[in-house]
Amino acid sequence: MDIKIIKPIQGGIIKAIASKSHAHRLLICAALANSETFIVCPELSEDINATADCLKALGAVVRYESDGFFVTPLVRCEQKENLVLNCGESGSTLRFLLPVCGALGLGVSFHMSGRLPMRPITALYDEMASHGCILSEQGVSPLSCTGQLKSGEYVLPGNISSQYISGLLFALPLISGDSLIRVNGILESRPYVDMTLDVLRLFGVSIFEEDNQVFRIAGGQEFRSPKTVTAEGDWSNAAFWLSAGAVSESGVTCTGLNINSRQGDRAIIDLLIRFGANVSYDYTENSVTVSSGKLRGIEIDAGDTPDLVPVLAAVAAVAEGTTIIRNAGRLRIKESDRLYATAACLSDLGADIKETDDGLIIVGKKSLSGGETESFNDHRIAMTAAIVSTVCTGAVLIKNAEAVNKSYPVFFKDFNAVLGGSCIVCEVI
Repeated sequence: MDIKIIKPIQGGIIKAIASKSHAHRLLICAALANSETFIVCPELSEDINATADCLKALGAVVRYESDGFFVTPLVRCEQKENLVLNCGESGSTLRFLLPVCGALGLGVSFHMSGRLPMRPITALYDEMASHGCILSEQGVSPLSCTGQLKSGEYVLPGNISSQYISGLLFALPLISGDSLIRVNGILESRPYVDMTLDVLRLFGVSIFEEDNQVFRIAGGQEFRSPKTVTAEGDWSNAAFWLSAGAVSESGVTCTGLNINSRQGDRAIIDLLIRFGANVSYDYTENSVTVSSGKLRGIEIDAGDTPDLVPVLAAVAAVAEGTTIIRNAGRLRIKESDRLYATAACLSDLGADIKETDDGLIIVGKKSLSGGETESFNDHRIAMTAAIVSTVCTGAVLIKNAEAVNKSYPVFFKDFNAVLGGSCIVCEVI
């Protein structure tokens, strides 16, 4: 599906969709709990559905009604072998459920699509293999896992994926014997591990953290259902609308956001303030309003917030001076090589941008030209291109724009109906 943006968004008020990061975690804990849980989650996406479908394949009852999931947990797994889990392109689904299935002693084949088979799991793979699991060759789909994960000491790097740590934090409380996770180096995307710990505490699971990123996990714990929980509003996707507010005259208000959320991408607010945008909060309505100011280039360490890089680069493209984004090398192993894709997309639309080994350098202009660009089958690139239309003098055409379905299927509907833009589906010849 190709999308042509004829008129950019005109500003207004929009409600944040449910966070897929939070929903993944709530769904997994609910499936492991001792009784039924209702998860309020008004919006769905391909990634959320992937986790829900995998949990159903394991034997949980996951039923979506109205605005949320009813989850009846895995009291016991009736089928122990030859289970098939389809992760789609969801890295969270794979990296969270791989150690969980190992802890449950199941024989599972994980089916993957897109670039997911090529995305790294070596550190997690090696630790699971040395603790009782038998895994098939990496880099191809399906990936099979059999055997029984054992307790003990797990050592993982902190600079590749925090999802390795989160996956083991879900799994190790399920098995007999105490365990320890030791993280070597700086734990990047630390806020997402904190989110995992918060959700585990919500379900009655205790994890003790010592100095130097060492997590102690008692074995044989029970996940206890809190009965009803709510997936937070998604700061990652709200960042696109808030960034549009920063570069437009009318401004944008996003509601349904937890100002004190553990989501790392809440940092978008501080970053937009540093750029020079005007930001205000309404704590009563859980809303944030961003409007344009005198934008200027800044330096950004993206270690904890790599998913913000594409839209931050879009803001930088019209900020006076030079913006340098560093410590974003992990973006090369996302749904696309996201550093290359961001640079190519914004360059197509008239930005002055170039890649470095681990980041981007952007020299701001007063406006961009617009034109035709590609999503690179990456939801965040497609949405970035749409936001950039706000500062383009010409129309913007986004090829393969259906990539947004991964995290925000109604993105273009909201673009039109809620925020006053105008985009049309173009026939692909």
